[in-house]
Amino acid sequence: MPDNDSSGKTPDAPRSEAWKTAVTVLQEARPPHVPEGASGMTILVQWPPGDPGTPPHRHSGPAFGYVIEGEVRFELEGEPERVVKAGGTFWEPGGDVIHYQDGNARTDAPCRFVVTMFCAPGMPMLTLVDEEELARRAHLRAPRPGP
Repeated sequence: MPDNDSSGKTPDAPRSEAWKTAVTVLQEARPPHVPEGASGMTILVQWPPGDPGTPPHRHSGPAFGYVIEGEVRFELEGEPERVVKAGGTFWEPGGDVIHYQDGNARTDAPCRFVVTMFCAPGMPMLTLVDEEELARRAHLRAPRPGP
């Protein structure tokens, strides 16, 4: 029978001090806005080796990602393309900014990443950008890497 204190309750087990060091901040960002009434969602994205990922698109609110496995080719409008490796993070402000790339940067291994995003009410999680808009905004895309 468990020990009881004078109130008749079982005393709590001694608490570890590990909680003080269990959290590591991986990224911190100040998005320009979170749409009023936004809903949040966390998704898991899995690309097979060499998959180019989602076509150019945008999100209605900010998104925060963490690469679990492999390497993600990441490119936002106005920023140079970069590769985010497992354990790395990325974020995007959402709104009007075009997200050009989120595909697998490797041809010999899969990649997996999680993204937590905020979606404006009544808006889809992701909206593809058509070729006409890409052409109109081409001047906003960072220079492409050389061969």
